[in-house]
Amino acid sequence: MSTLQSRDDLSWQRILLRIGIIAICTIVIVIAMPQSSAPQYNSKVGSPWTQAAVTATFDFDIPKDSAAYKAECDSVRKNFAPYYINDLSVSQVQINRFIARNQNGIDGLPSSYISLVARKLAELYSLGIIPQTDYARLSRDTSMLIRVVTGKMSQSQRVRNLLTPMMAYERFFNDSQISAVRSHLQKCNINEYFTANLKYDSARSNAELGSQIALIAAKCGQVKKGERIIDRGDIVNDEDLRKLNAYTAEMEKNMSDRSKLTTMWGRILFISIILTIFTIYLHLFRADYFEKPRSLAMVYCLIAIFPVLVSLLVQYNLFSVYILPLAMLPMFVRVFLDSRTAFIAHITMLLICSLVLTMPYEFLLIQITSGLVAIYSLRELSKRSQIFIAAVYTSAAALAAHYALQLMQPGEEIALNHSVAVHFVFSGILLLLAYPLMFLVEKVFGFTSAVTLFELSDTNKNLLRRLSEVAPGTLQHSITVGNIGAEIASKIGAKSLLVRVGALYHDIGKMSAPAFFTENQRGTNPHDRLTPIESAEIIVNHVHEGLRMAEREGLPDVICDFIRTHHGEGMAKYFYITEQNAHPDVEVDKTQFTYPGPNPFTREQAILMMADGVEAASRSLKEYSEESITALVNRLIDGMVADGYFRECPITFRDIATSKRVLIDKLKSMYHTRITYPELNK
Repeated sequence: MSTLQSRDDLSWQRILLRIGIIAICTIVIVIAMPQSSAPQYNSKVGSPWTQAAVTATFDFDIPKDSAAYKAECDSVRKNFAPYYINDLSVSQVQINRFIARNQNGIDGLPSSYISLVARKLAELYSLGIIPQTDYARLSRDTSMLIRVVTGKMSQSQRVRNLLTPMMAYERFFNDSQISAVRSHLQKCNINEYFTANLKYDSARSNAELGSQIALIAAKCGQVKKGERIIDRGDIVNDEDLRKLNAYTAEMEKNMSDRSKLTTMWGRILFISIILTIFTIYLHLFRADYFEKPRSLAMVYCLIAIFPVLVSLLVQYNLFSVYILPLAMLPMFVRVFLDSRTAFIAHITMLLICSLVLTMPYEFLLIQITSGLVAIYSLRELSKRSQIFIAAVYTSAAALAAHYALQLMQPGEEIALNHSVAVHFVFSGILLLLAYPLMFLVEKVFGFTSAVTLFELSDTNKNLLRRLSEVAPGTLQHSITVGNIGAEIASKIGAKSLLVRVGALYHDIGKMSAPAFFTENQRGTNPHDRLTPIESAEIIVNHVHEGLRMAEREGLPDVICDFIRTHHGEGMAKYFYITEQNAHPDVEVDKTQFTYPGPNPFTREQAILMMADGVEAASRSLKEYSEESITALVNRLIDGMVADGYFRECPITFRDIATSKRVLIDKLKSMYHTRITYPELNK
């Protein structure tokens, strides 16, 4: 009952894991998408329109060019005649002040000068006196007019005919009657009686200016519903661009909050459906990936990252989406996982990206083509130059697909758009970043690429070079096991390169005591001086020593797994049997002679176990005939199967049978076996 309960709990945990992955990816992608579903058109004046024809789905006005509209508004402001109120009380107050102060007359002048000065003051005020700052601003244009409001009447008046308080003072003394007695009048401080009687009417001026600007037409035309805005192949001009921008802005304005919410929920639903379908694919065909959280993390992170980048480009109208190296996703998935998953993941990512594009049909066709080429170009990544070749092929395929789609458009033949070609070339250049990013993915998600495996297989570096110096026999044994294992892997469809590299490192722990292993012995056997238990401890310990060396050198986990599993949970039977024979009355503790394990859990590890065991045992054969080799291989492999070493790995009986045939053929060719000649009967 408890076992069933634990299985149910594990099943629910897996279901919740899948749901959580889908929910997190969906939320991240939807948040990055533009809030508006209105199309964003990215084009330049003078370039051909490469997208599909755009037809208006509603009536909308075409705004004027912003620079032209601003120029018209500036012209109205420049020629506008501001309103000034003529305050008649100002002149009367100042004249009365002068009369009141000089009612006893002016020293040295007849009393008639009182009325003369009052009359001259009235004449100057009738011309209009404005503040000095206003006059300095308005008089820059000699033809500038103002509107002088007196009571309910207004009349235009040139600024150059107006006076400032200082100008009125100077004109007062320029009068012939006044200038003759200037010295007497200056004692009266005449300048104190000149002040502005024209005051700026800001409320009326602003209202009038606003009404005049409002009369300027901000629109230069209208597009009717169903009217073609622009067609594919047309050269984009200023008017076309204004129409497209007005169409997008009007569509954005017409979208209500409810429609935006509906759009968001639609995106969430669609993305959830697509990711669920992809997750079901993994569950049905690649269930082993769910056992490796890092594999899931890499695939779903890549699927989420590229739609986010596409959304940012579209939202901020930065560049064309074709500059993004979207083929990088299938390249990574192909290198680290498999081709079929790479293609399905690529399709999933493209469908999500297409939600924010104005031309999803063309985008999907081009990117699917380039993704397929990227997958085919990296059938087996073994050297750096393949990344460059894949980038070239992918860009060329995208460019060819784009040109083919252009040719299929109705109408005249369309020439290749050089600006679009530049986008695809730039995307190919960005694809070259796949090589350095590959190492980042390896470190973050715990993968090992073929390039890394090839670098690890160099026998002139690090551990393998030391192995050749300290234990040359072990290195030769490892190389032989690697060759045999790679041949088996090729026959059964496993990863031959991984088996070869794993074989090179599986026995590095023997460097701690090389003389205790037969392939490194030269005449003397140090085990003769030890008890079977002590010898077994040294033999078994080479697994622990190998893991310690591998960890110190930073070898990938996938290589360390070969060190752990190449003996599985088997025994050092030679020493166990020797000890048991020496003490027949005592039950010998098997744990002292047992390897730490675990047993192989991948086909590649099982291949290495078979190749390692058979190659080592073949050295003890007294006769290398086909019969003896066949008997040895069958006995060892059948024993491994019977002991349950392969219960935890997905290797089949057919794979094991194929492995036997390869092992027999390889050993026969290594030891140059011949047929056994019959004896002549006497």
